Amino acid sequence: MQTIVLLVFLFVYIGMFLGEIPPLRLDRTGIALVGAIFLVMAGVLSPEEAGAAIDIPTVSLLFGLMVISSQFRLGGFYTAVTRRLAAVPWTPQNVLLLLICVAGMLSALLANDIVCLAMTPILIEGCARRRWNPMPFLLGLACASNIGSAATLIGNPQNMLIGQRLRMSFAAYLLDSLVPTLLGLIAAWGILLWIYRSRWKDRIEVPPVESPTYSVWQSTKGWLVLTLLVGIFLFTSWPREVAALTGAGLLLMSRRLASRAMLGLVDWQILVLFIGLFVVNDAIQRSGLLEAGMWSLNEWGIDLRHPAWLFGVTVVLSNLVSNVPAVMLLLPAASHPFAGPILALSSTLAGNLILVGSIANLIVADKASEFGIQLGWREHARVGIPVTLVTLIIAAGWLALRMGWHQA
Repeated sequence: MQTIVLLVFLFVYIGMFLGEIPPLRLDRTGIALVGAIFLVMAGVLSPEEAGAAIDIPTVSLLFGLMVISSQFRLGGFYTAVTRRLAAVPWTPQNVLLLLICVAGMLSALLANDIVCLAMTPILIEGCARRRWNPMPFLLGLACASNIGSAATLIGNPQNMLIGQRLRMSFAAYLLDSLVPTLLGLIAAWGILLWIYRSRWKDRIEVPPVESPTYSVWQSTKGWLVLTLLVGIFLFTSWPREVAALTGAGLLLMSRRLASRAMLGLVDWQILVLFIGLFVVNDAIQRSGLLEAGMWSLNEWGIDLRHPAWLFGVTVVLSNLVSNVPAVMLLLPAASHPFAGPILALSSTLAGNLILVGSIANLIVADKASEFGIQLGWREHARVGIPVTLVTLIIAAGWLALRMGWHQA
């Protein structure tokens, strides 16, 4: 059985690294799901054991927050905010700072992938109208959405998983994340200013962008529910997944927005990815292979219980197999008191390093390509590499200070 588990594990995590398994038409979600199905088919796990391996609270929290994000998108909130932002009568450098702040804040409270999906086309339209080079703004949006999502335990899927599995306090995590997030956003702006210091003007032609009509009531309703949820997360012990599902249920009971439309905007791919990876990682833990792997790393001097090693390995692994699979694999080693903030900050900030480092990057690049704007590996790396290095240094330094204060 150990051989089967190892082969499935290698199939899945090599697939996470490659993004596909040639010549099959499987993406990362399909690879994780096929791996989970094979483990059940081979008798490694019974259907009941596979079902028990799925972390229902985490999946429920993720689903609930995705529905709430759908409310903002269908209510036209993202469209209205981006259009107003792009029309502010400031210099492009100052508008870029405003964009980074807004995208960072929204990504801390809503799913950063949806923020990028909704804002990218409108941002390109605004740049075309003002004859600005869209590239620094697109890269600013991608970087800010990743950095901003690190600020809270609901900003991205891996943070939700870490918060749920380690039962982390929402408020306590803010003390660890807020300073590096704010400094990271400022650093990203400064790096973009330097790289694009003489390339702010460009002439691009884009067709009018079709987008949902802005509804004051629908957007206000979304903000009321989200504000209430954040208050619950901060000041009560009510399970976050129950609160998020309750908020989603309230928003689904609408006379104007069809539930079919709202559920159609839920990222079912990431939910299925989570389910498949839960099953695969449960099998590798049951087999004893994960513990043996940790022991081997210790013999090589890599102790994942040590904060520095956990931080560094998370950064590397997040860029090899993506941050969600990396976090799932490393959570069993999260025994240090600061393991949660270390995993959350390092895995999220590492997403800016390369184009495929986060789904948010790929969404911005894909939407830009629909307008004939090519955001490739090289262009992204010119910004992504320095932004990642600087933000990781800031986060590591701040966490070291926090751990020093905690010990004192």
